[in-house]
Amino acid sequence: MSQLLHWLVALLIFAQIPLGLAAVGWHLSPTKLSLFVWHKSLGMLVLVLVLWRLGWRAANPTPALPEGMPRWERLAARASHALLYVLMLVLPLTGWVINSAANVPVRLFWLIPLPDITGPDRGLQAVATAAHVALFIALAALVALHVGAALHHHYLKQDDVLQRMLPWTRSPR
Repeated sequence: MSQLLHWLVALLIFAQIPLGLAAVGWHLSPTKLSLFVWHKSLGMLVLVLVLWRLGWRAANPTPALPEGMPRWERLAARASHALLYVLMLVLPLTGWVINSAANVPVRLFWLIPLPDITGPDRGLQAVATAAHVALFIALAALVALHVGAALHHHYLKQDDVLQRMLPWTRSPR
């Protein structure tokens, strides 16, 4: 289940990048509105899946890190994973605040109305928008670090850190 949730969230996050950029850059049209509906819907789906993954992790501890891994690497791995989770939770929430503060109703996948979490407030909308962009940049940098670390473990350290998260392998218990 960890592998499935990991790769599903990763896929959704990678889909969010072109969707968000296209939605912001597109001229006002039905296409722009559709791009935003997809972006918001997938963002809320990421939020739900990350909450599910956190619940799964609480009930199913992750495998131990490789023996001989330096203390600083263990701390960096734990800190970067914690920060990844924080960013994956806060990014959709800032998007939700943006829409609520802008007084823009949201229907996830054109079906499910998303309630406002704040009243209309242009100042809050501007702050949430700036935060959303900054958090996206932080997430992109952290994902690059995450991928780089996985490749470092696989190709240079030749341990099983990457292998145990690949979909065609079984996670050690």
